[in-house]
Amino acid sequence: MPDKQNTKKRKSKISASRKLMLKSLMVTKAKEELEQEMEEKQEQKAKYLEEKSPPIQTSGKSLAELQTLCKELHAKIDVVDEERYDIEAKVLHNTREIKDLNIKVLDLRGKFKRPNLRRVRVSADAILRSLLGSKHKVSMDLRANLKSVKKEDTEKEKTVEVSDWRKNVEAMSGMEGRKKMFDAAKGQNQ
Repeated sequence: MPDKQNTKKRKSKISASRKLMLKSLMVTKAKEELEQEMEEKQEQKAKYLEEKSPPIQTSGKSLAELQTLCKELHAKIDVVDEERYDIEAKVLHNTREIKDLNIKVLDLRGKFKRPNLRRVRVSADAILRSLLGSKHKVSMDLRANLKSVKKEDTEKEKTVEVSDWRKNVEAMSGMEGRKKMFDAAKGQNQ
């Protein structure tokens, strides 16, 4: 127990201003390294382009020579496009195979390993707040909404017999019939 209390009360050895300064130094260093990496990539790209595509001399050439040069360049472009298409097709095929193999591996393993879940007690109000947002103030007392059933009510409902309404039509017609109905209803409430 005393160890837990000491760990809770222990403060950081580095002050907040020192932490902030170190963080800002780390961010600036990372930014510099990122910029340096981008410059290196640009240099590598420029070197690659210089090696693969030397500058074309078009001055002093006749129209026929320029046309043959364009045809050669178009042929090279077509070859590169075909290679790119083939590579894309291979990549798509391999990604499909990888997905299929992953599914097979999961099937062979059997059931998925489920993490141990902790039981969390959340009230109905908290659930409604999370679903509806903090704008809506809804309180829900589930026990207040439950119906209370008395045994007397259920017994009375069972004893009431269903009678044919056509038998009492003449007896209940007129003022006397209404008085009987009123008295009968008054007698049940008491």
